[in-house]
Formats: sequence, structure tokens, C-alpha cells
Amino acid sequence: MVKQLVAAQNDFFATQKTKDVSFRKQYLKKLQQEIIDQEDAICDALYADFKKPKFESLATETQFALSELKHAIKNVESWSEPERVSASWSNFPSKEWIQPEPYGKVLIISPWNYPFMLAISPLIGALAAGNTAILKPSEFSTNTSKIISRIIRKVFPPEYVTVVEGGVEVSQQLLAEKWEYIFFTGSTKVGKIVYKSAAEHLTPVTLELSGKNPCIVDETASIKLAAKRIAWGKFINAGQTCIAPDYILVHKSVKDALVKHLKQHITDFYGENMETSNDFARIATDKHYEELKAMLEGQPVLFGGTFADKDRYIAPTLVDDPQLDSTIMEGEIFGPILPIISYTEESELDTYISKYPKSLAFYVFSENKKFQKRLMDSYSFGGGAINDTVVHISNKDLPFGGVGASGIGGYHGKHTFELFSHHKSVAKRGTWVDVPLRYAPYSISMDLVKKIKHLF
Repeated sequence: MVKQLVAAQNDFFATQKTKDVSFRKQYLKKLQQEIIDQEDAICDALYADFKKPKFESLATETQFALSELKHAIKNVESWSEPERVSASWSNFPSKEWIQPEPYGKVLIISPWNYPFMLAISPLIGALAAGNTAILKPSEFSTNTSKIISRIIRKVFPPEYVTVVEGGVEVSQQLLAEKWEYIFFTGSTKVGKIVYKSAAEHLTPVTLELSGKNPCIVDETASIKLAAKRIAWGKFINAGQTCIAPDYILVHKSVKDALVKHLKQHITDFYGENMETSNDFARIATDKHYEELKAMLEGQPVLFGGTFADKDRYIAPTLVDDPQLDSTIMEGEIFGPILPIISYTEESELDTYISKYPKSLAFYVFSENKKFQKRLMDSYSFGGGAINDTVVHISNKDLPFGGVGASGIGGYHGKHTFELFSHHKSVAKRGTWVDVPLRYAPYSISMDLVKKIKHLF
């Protein structure tokens, strides 16, 4: 089946239909309307998969995607225009420009933590750029995958866009094919497999991976507000957010105050009995739930630490100064567990931050501008924020993506269009004059050649 779908998309792309910007806009508008029509059903599917609160489903999934769609529909014509550049004098007379063009058929593999948004958001850019696409949603968020498939079937002919559902074996079949571009969101471990498969065909990739994101709170920070913003960024989607703070490094002098306010804000958000809250999601998969429970074994819990197997519930949990070699500090937590580690001297921060590969996100809470700048300048990371968490993802003008082990490539807004476009360079020469300097026999002085420098 996979081979036939790939062949059909090859044939369809060869018709050149997707290079017509009006064609792209037509289908982006159809997708927009279908998401609007199905928004409640999408939210129901997300709730069925892991009890995602409707507010979070709207804010971080459907409305996020609709905002990207609106932006693409409004701007795709201008994005698709060739960009004129200054002509080289050595090409006189000429006009020169950069022309975006689609790669062709692309493969998008999306994850289970934001199963709707992380499938549709890259798809929007791929289609705005003029590609065809095969979308492989996660097999772990089955209800959301089904409604994505239903939406795509209703909006697009399969030779243009189609959804392929299934598990690892389906992903393996898809990765065995030759693609013009692959976009993958998921773990670093699986990202390496995708990258290796892409290398077989020299296929360009975007890898949106993960990382152990530090959150530094110094003694000058507005502690009560910092605690509120950290608690929100960490526990939204039950901590299953690739850019959530993974651990806190807090100055010893303000640690107790930070813990006090974190406890208070978590309780304010989710109530005394957090398991009954309608505003707190569940862990999306059995495997990950068991891994998170294992992380908590033997840890000094400051707050939370309770769980319920019947619906994969783990309470928002604060852990006190875990050992650096403990399971909880080995890799990304990706759940509602937040280690809080104290430091005294700024030099101690590097012991923790440099232990891990480059993170996807990086957060600093401080009123000390020099401290803010030192940290932002000293460490390489995908993106971050000062005195807040997660919010940098909301600006379409900021590319979202990782660096090193946390990812390759950045997207959102125009950056997604750019990502799925090849930018080809074109020089159009005039014919009314032809400067003879470049032609043999070479009669020009070699000293003059050196002075000209850019003859070609």
C-alpha cells in the first residue's frame, strides 16, 4: 500500500498543480473550514486519548493550528514571490533572484503529546510551499489519529495528501521509501533512526526532538510570579511538553520561598484533590506512565507524588535535590515531575547544565540583566525565555526548533514555508551586450584579474 501511495504522489506532483499558489490557498481554506467544523470532535478525541482539558485542547492544539492556517492563507502569495537580489556587476547586464520551489513529496511523522497540532502545523507549511504530503500520526493517540485521518480524507485527494495509520512497522515501511523531505517530531532515540533512514537517500530532514530543559531562578527573581509561570509551563498537558522546564536550579537563599509558592500555585490551579480536577491531563501511554512511576521510586518528594493506575494519573510532583546520577536526572522527564536543585554560587550551574546535550528550551528567572545575558550568551539551546516559560513558541516570527541532540531546523509561520521550500538561485542575462573578458584567449592582465577579484 505504501509504495502505491508514494507512486501516486509522485505522479500528482509531476502534474505541476501544486505549484499554482491559488491551488494551495484553495486547499488550505478547505482544511481551515474542516478544522473549524470538527473542532469539538477534535477536543473530544484528545480527551478520550488522555483526558486533555478542553481549554488546553483549544489553546494548544486546534486554535494554534487555525492561527497558523490563517497566517499561511494570508501570506502564501507574498512568500511564494521570487526575491530580487542585487545583480553582480560581472554579470552585467542581468537580473538575479531567489525563487522558492517545493521539494516534492514529503513525509511528516507526528508524536502523541500534542497529537493534533504537531501533525497539522508542519502540514500547513508543507502545503503552503507546494508539496504533497503523507502524514503518519502517532499510534498511541488513536482517537486523535482517527479524526485527523477523517479530516484529511474529506479535504484532500489521497494523491495530494493522505494519512497512513499504524505502528512501528508502518513507520519502517514509510522510511524505506525515497522522500524529498522528512519532518519528524519525537524522541532523540527515534530521531536518530529517522536521520539514518533519510541519509540512505540524501533526503533533507527536520528533526524536532527533546532535551533536558533547565530553569534557573536566582535570588533577584520575582519568586511568587516565577513560581506561577513555572508551574503553568511545567504542568500544562501533564508535563508532556517538549519545551517544559525539566528541572529547576534555584539559588539556595530563595529555594524555600519558591517551593512554598509552587505548592500554592499548583493547588490554586488544580485544587486540593488534583485527581478530580477537570483541568489536569493524564499520561498518554502506559509505557510512559510506568517509566514516570519508576523515576519517583526512592525520591525525596516535597509535594504530590501520588498516582492512580486506572487512568494513568500522576499528580504534579516536586522532588527535592535528587542525585545527579539518579534516574530522574538521567534524561528528559516528560511528565508532571519537577526536580528542584539548589545552588549557592553561579559557577555551580555549569555542573548541571553542561552534563546534558544542548537543550530544546532554556529558562532564566532573574531581575539581574547581566546574569540574564551571561546565561543566554553562554549556553546553546533551541529557544527560551527570560522570566517566563514556553511562551516563545507563540510568536510566529520566532523559529521553533532544537540544536544538536534537541533537533535540526526551525519552523512556525513563514519559517515553516521556508523549511519546506528549496530556494533556487537564478541569473537572467541580457543579450544586447557581451563583455569579452572571460573568454579565451585570455589577453587581460593577471594583475587586473586580481584587482577585479569577482570576475565570475
